[in-house]
Amino acid sequence: MVAGAPRIFVSHLAGVPVFDPVGDQVGRVSDLVAMLRVGRRPPRLLGMVVEVLSRRRVFVPMTRITGVASGQVITTGVVNMRRFERRPTERLVLGELLDRRVTLVESGEEVTVLDVSIQQLPARRDWEIDKVFVRKGKGGVLSRKGETLTVEWSAVTGFSLEEHGQGAENLLATFEKLRPADLANALHHLSPKRRAEVAAALDDDRLADVLEELPEDDQIEILGKLKEERAADVLEAMDPDDAADLLSELPEEDQERLLTLMQPDDAADVRRLLAYEERTAGGLMTTEPIVLRPDATVADALARVRQQDLSPALAAQVYVCRPPDETPTGKYLGTVHFQRLLRDPPFTLVSSLVDSDLPPLGPDTPLPAVTSYLAAYNMVAAPVVDESGSLLGAVTVDDVLDHLLPEDWRETEFHEEGSGHGG
Repeated sequence: MVAGAPRIFVSHLAGVPVFDPVGDQVGRVSDLVAMLRVGRRPPRLLGMVVEVLSRRRVFVPMTRITGVASGQVITTGVVNMRRFERRPTERLVLGELLDRRVTLVESGEEVTVLDVSIQQLPARRDWEIDKVFVRKGKGGVLSRKGETLTVEWSAVTGFSLEEHGQGAENLLATFEKLRPADLANALHHLSPKRRAEVAAALDDDRLADVLEELPEDDQIEILGKLKEERAADVLEAMDPDDAADLLSELPEEDQERLLTLMQPDDAADVRRLLAYEERTAGGLMTTEPIVLRPDATVADALARVRQQDLSPALAAQVYVCRPPDETPTGKYLGTVHFQRLLRDPPFTLVSSLVDSDLPPLGPDTPLPAVTSYLAAYNMVAAPVVDESGSLLGAVTVDDVLDHLLPEDWRETEFHEEGSGHGG
């Protein structure tokens, strides 16, 4: 549990208001969504079902929830308004776990579940169901007698998945701790039917990470078997450059249909990338580098670099630009490297630290020239700037390598022998 974070019983969250960061109400908590796991491992809490003001039930991932208390829930303000649909491996905590008959492991006695509590894991954004509040004695709606007690999740049985669980649950539990690249490799070697089952059960962010690591044929196959709205959600969760690469392999009518279903801002980024030739800086770049204004400080820059979702290549430098901050930005002023940020006091303005001698790339720069640029300047990422001086994005070394390696490199088994890891 995160230090100082209280244990929260889910019954206290039912119907509480959900607010955005500025204090405007988004809706109310309708339920919580969890994923049961093999054996006695506590379930992972995936997110909340929120009934918005239009009475539509939408899903808000726990990664987009910044505060949870008995009286209110605070979100990042980013809420996908598509209607919530439960997936096969998901359980509604209030709707499916409460009032359920389970068995105490130690005594074998059957008890009724009255409530469950959730806690945030230490140093992580993940949440788990950790405790179960139960009543001994016979079940039944009108039953109010019997001793009540709170026990660890592992102290009861009847919730968790069995070893012979059907569908993709067992497989997902086995794959849960794999890195996206390793999970992609495992998925690639499954039958098409099994691959589709696993993909359908993965949450959007996890599936997006995995798709980015799969060969193009597998990407297209999996995307084609998803419902179109789900496919659009997954494309939104992918890095814009990877989503553009995937969409570029589809017929134009399929591209347009999926882009129309995506959120407008996400779709706009992907459309811009699709306008460039694939093997150019514009076609390779991501549109989401770290952009700071000239009056930002070293402390501001380091806070942005610390963001968990950033790749190491994107976190290696920040780009200083005049407003607007979103790409395409105002005038590009220069790059500040991560090592330079570590050498100066937190209150130093980033505008005083920019490397303005480093020439940016143009969006039409061909792949060989991009490769030579990164090698010549010992860079892991490079700014891409248009003729007007606006920053369009950044090319990272991992995207360059994807286009330099043989087309079938992702299909090659990774062997740890000789990889440099100690025994």
